[in-house]
Amino acid sequence: MGAMSEHARSEMGVDRVRIEIADHVAVVTLSRPEKHNALDIAMFDGIIAAAERLAAEPGVRAVVLRGDGPSFCSGLDVMSLMAAEPGLDGVVEPLQKEVPNWFQRAAYDWLRLPMPVIAALHGNCFGGGLQIALAADIRIAAPDTRLSVMEIKWGLIPDMSITRTLPRLVRADIAKWLTYSGHMCAAPEAEALGLVTWVDERPFERAQRIAEEIASKSPDAVRAAKRLLDEAWTGSAEETLALEASSQLSLIGSPNQLAAVAAGMTKQPPEFVDPS
Repeated sequence: MGAMSEHARSEMGVDRVRIEIADHVAVVTLSRPEKHNALDIAMFDGIIAAAERLAAEPGVRAVVLRGDGPSFCSGLDVMSLMAAEPGLDGVVEPLQKEVPNWFQRAAYDWLRLPMPVIAALHGNCFGGGLQIALAADIRIAAPDTRLSVMEIKWGLIPDMSITRTLPRLVRADIAKWLTYSGHMCAAPEAEALGLVTWVDERPFERAQRIAEEIASKSPDAVRAAKRLLDEAWTGSAEETLALEASSQLSLIGSPNQLAAVAAGMTKQPPEFVDPS
């Protein structure tokens, strides 16, 4: 069998990931349920394409990320990726600048979206699937969710942008233990450790409520807050305090800031203008 064309991969990627947008909230659904949404080449393509679309989609103020079927995402489809022809080098070109490879983008692109992302988790959330979930701003897990940094099982390290996510959520010793051991966390333990934000019997419904609440606020302020908090973990005091000041100056007196003030004074719903 010859190498799959870019067009064919793109079409399969569309089948793997669905996007529905309503009332300023985008719901992104991983849709390979018979394989627990395992990550093959087409799934990677679909996830990356979805994030690219939402980064430029006008009117989207919050994103909910979920999985079809019994699991959120069970991680890499190892056999499929190993069997890819003419090999992964033939379908995955190294990238340059901030994100050095294609696999990392499937997780890191959610972190880079200007609007918040809420992940609704259930079933298996392993390896690459967990790293995608960790790139969300907020994670709601069903009680049956199982989470694992599973790459050690295959003699590998986690390499889908985990360095930008896990150290921000848990202590260094916990991050090391999870990575060295591949320990399987049940949802309550994951919540206690900080891997998930909350455990909820209906994670998708709660994620939607959170997204709707965020979408009701000024999109300018929400985007500025996400950028500020994300950069604060790695920036110096000089850089992050300057970003606070410049961001606030850009918001004060802007149309959306004035709309928020007017809504607060009149108790009427605000009329915000979405960023282009």
